[in-house]
Formats: sequence, structure tokens, C-alpha cells
Amino acid sequence: MPQNTDYKNITSENQAVPTAKEDNAYKKRLNGWAVARVVTEQEKVIVSRFRSRSDAEGYIQHIRQMIPDTVFELFFDCQREEIVM
Repeated sequence: MPQNTDYKNITSENQAVPTAKEDNAYKKRLNGWAVARVVTEQEKVIVSRFRSRSDAEGYIQHIRQMIPDTVFELFFDCQREEIVM
């Protein structure tokens, strides 16, 4: 079977490799759903973050069974850090 051997090496010096700071910011944007423990009306402590709402809902259901006397809240955290270049 013939193979295409006329390809260019795509991984050249023209491609930018993300820095650790940029990579970390990207990973934070992937996990938009958060589960928080409500301490007071004004104070909430984020317990965990998830990429999908269904994963977050499953986790909050589990944690409410494990710690029934604590109030937990599910929300979408849309705050994003600005990247200064």
C-alpha cells in the first residue's frame, strides 16, 4: 500500500509552545463548574471544580450524602483571569 511521504514536519520552530502560566490559565478555563461549601451568606469555599455540569452534580449529590449537615452549592464560575502580554 503506498504511503504519503511528501509531508512537511509540522513541529517546526514556527509553532509557539505555551508557557506554564498560559497552560495553567487554559486548564482553569476548562473547569467552569464548581462545588462550594457555604460557610456564611457572603463566604463560600470552593471544594472542587469540574469540566461538565453532570460530573459536578454527581459529586455534589455524593458529598451531600457524606456530610448531610453542611450546605453545598453548585455554580458556573465564569470569572477568567486576564492574560497580560
